[in-house]
Amino acid sequence: MTDTKMLDRIRDLVPDIAARAVDTERERRVPDRTVRELTDAGVFRMLQPREFGGAEASPVEFFAVVRALAAGCPSTGWVTSVFGTHAWQLALFSAAAQHDVWGADPDSVIATSYVPSGRVTRVPGGFELSGRWSFSSGCQHAGWIMVGALTTADDPAPGAHLTLLLPRADCTIDEVWQAVGLAGTGSHDLVVDAAFVPAHRVHDAEQHNAEDGPDSELPALYRLPFTSILPGGVTAPLLGAAEGAYAAFLDRMRGRESGPGVAERVSRVAAEIDAGILQLEHNLAAALRCAEAGEEIPLDLRLRARRDQVRAVERAVDATTALFRLAGGRAARSPDVLERHWRDVTTGSLHRANSAERPLINFGQGALGLPVADRIL
Repeated sequence: MTDTKMLDRIRDLVPDIAARAVDTERERRVPDRTVRELTDAGVFRMLQPREFGGAEASPVEFFAVVRALAAGCPSTGWVTSVFGTHAWQLALFSAAAQHDVWGADPDSVIATSYVPSGRVTRVPGGFELSGRWSFSSGCQHAGWIMVGALTTADDPAPGAHLTLLLPRADCTIDEVWQAVGLAGTGSHDLVVDAAFVPAHRVHDAEQHNAEDGPDSELPALYRLPFTSILPGGVTAPLLGAAEGAYAAFLDRMRGRESGPGVAERVSRVAAEIDAGILQLEHNLAAALRCAEAGEEIPLDLRLRARRDQVRAVERAVDATTALFRLAGGRAARSPDVLERHWRDVTTGSLHRANSAERPLINFGQGALGLPVADRIL
């Protein structure tokens, strides 16, 4: 299920990326050198449409690459993951919007901030946008930005949740990102003042695509549920970070006499990480099979995918916490791989898409035959 050539290419890069992890954290951004290497490898274009120079790869393959990168540097894995999934999202926009971004530069990447915190006003030909958005990971490397906003009460479609695409030149980056974990993601604030966004660069955030449904002419990859791809993009790097912490712990402890209790806990940690990965891959593969067959992706699969996605985050947190505690006082000395990965996974778990309560309630209600009210599944 994985692109072994891409994985091999990335694994060759990981040792150097891991060696730069301390600098990445200190500088609060992924190094330009790393971005160039990943661009040259084609990682950011894995989920991009072939029409615009992409690979249209399976998301299972893409997330395997993300995990490999995050095992070496969680911040690099996180930024890679969001850039890749944003390329997938742009494929849901109009062809004109995709051409704006990739027509001149198929390697252009997109940063986002989805929370609808801006003010958008309908004007001739599109919208005028102003506001401030937070947590835009990798924005310093992006040529384009996507942000969320709600239409005003006097709009013909009041309260519509829109995603608006604009050049980064229309934004000011306020470098406020000072975080205990994922410090190298450069997740700064974006400020926009009265930018014009043409109508073809606006997408309804609660519509899967313009031709939603199994009869859509879009490739199967772009008929997957939004919540199969975007939340996965902020879960895969946490599982990869947990894998990296596990590998570092084994390297540190291998051959030492530590007693059966440690061996048992190591086994449990490994099982938790594997379970998170296998469930995510199983659900993505099942959804992709439905899309390729031209079938509706059933509600029970959508509910299960979100359940397993948030549980995978909990598994990653539990695993890195257990390893950090098992490693003893040495792991608390900064910089150390285990303390960094523990901080990064714990911080990443705070992302809104990784909050467990709502997806777990939704799945439980569905299992009990009760209505599920979420508009996005």
